[in-house]
Amino acid sequence: MGGALEGKTVLVTGASRGIGREIACGMGKAGAAVAAHYARSRSGAEAATAEIASDRKLLVQADFREPGSGREVWRRAAAWRGGVDVLVNNAAVLPELDWGAPDEAWDRDWSLALQVNVIEPANLIREAVHHFIGRGGGGALITLSSWLAYRAGRAGTAAYSASKGAVTALTKAVAAEYARQGVLAYNIAPGMVRTDMSVEAARSQGGEEATAAQLAMGEWIPPAEIARVAVFLAGGGCRHLSGATIDINGASYMR
Repeated sequence: MGGALEGKTVLVTGASRGIGREIACGMGKAGAAVAAHYARSRSGAEAATAEIASDRKLLVQADFREPGSGREVWRRAAAWRGGVDVLVNNAAVLPELDWGAPDEAWDRDWSLALQVNVIEPANLIREAVHHFIGRGGGGALITLSSWLAYRAGRAGTAAYSASKGAVTALTKAVAAEYARQGVLAYNIAPGMVRTDMSVEAARSQGGEEATAAQLAMGEWIPPAEIARVAVFLAGGGCRHLSGATIDINGASYMR
C-alpha cells in the first residue's frame, strides 16, 4: 500500500502502543502525514512514527481523562497542515469493573470508561464532522470498536463493553446522517489482539495460552492485521462500505 495515502493527513489516537502504534506506522508507510496522539509514552509514539519523515509526523500529547482534551487534539492536528482527512479513534482504557466494589470505586470505573472511551472520542468525531463538511471535501472516520460490543466478555469488562457499544453506535449514526456530505464512517471490531492491554487482561483468565486455546484459529490476532484494514479504509476506495462494522476475530465470533 505504499503511496496509497500520499497527500492525506491522518490523526491516530492512542498511537504509542498496540493497535494504534501499528496503525500510525502503517499510515506513514502508505504515504500519509500522521498526527500521532499519545497520553503518557512519548517514546512509544516516537517509535510508532520512527520511519516517517520528520515533515510528515506530529506528536500530540493529551490525557483523555481530562474533559475537552479530544477537542484540543483535533485542533492541533488540523492546524498542523491545514486540515485532517482521516480520524482514527483508537485510544481506550479497560478498567476492571468489580460489581461488589464500594460505590466510589464503581462510579470511578464507569466514569473512566465513559470519559476516555466515549466522551472524548465523541468530541473528536464532532470536530471531524464539522471540519469535513466545512471544507466541502468530506473525510473518513475509523472507530476501533471491539467484539465485546456484541458478545459477552470475561468478568470485569462490562464497562469497557458498554463504552465500545456506545462509540460504535455513534459512528453508525454519523455514517447515516452525513453520508450525502461525503463523511465516511467505519467501525473495526477486533477480537483477541496481542496488545499489552489484552495480554494483561488475559492473566486473570489463565494466561495467553489458555486464551488462545479458546479461539477458532488457536492464536491471537497480530495488531498489524488491524492496521492493514485501517489503511485500506483510509484510502476511501470503498465508499459504500461506510456504516459497516468489520469483524476481525479469526472466525471466533460470527454474527
